Amino acid sequence: MLDSSINNDIIYFGNKMALKSDRYTYRITWSEEDKEYVGLCVEFPSLSWLAESPELALKGIRKVVEEVIKEMKENEESPPEPLSCRKFSGKFVVRIPPEIHRKLAIEAEEQGISLNRLISAKLSR
Repeated sequence: MLDSSINNDIIYFGNKMALKSDRYTYRITWSEEDKEYVGLCVEFPSLSWLAESPELALKGIRKVVEEVIKEMKENEESPPEPLSCRKFSGKFVVRIPPEIHRKLAIEAEEQGISLNRLISAKLSR
């Protein structure tokens, strides 16, 4: 369970600390519609910030995330765990049509490797 608390400039995640909003995943993109840069945070998909420069868009979205985290804490809610701090098992299930499964199995067999290894190699490209 994520134990987070805010203390002026620091957020604690369990026993780890980070400056406010530092560990979240940000992206800056251009909005043709708005004619400005948009700051986004993957862990908070409903938040965004428009600005005339990429730097200001990043600064703005980070500030918004900090404010939301503070508000969540005041309401005794836990902010989402940053993607950078999450542990991944390396396993996931994907459903594909049987004919693609057969094609991949044949390709793996022809290469003398496991189906897992073939698909992992294809995904990493």
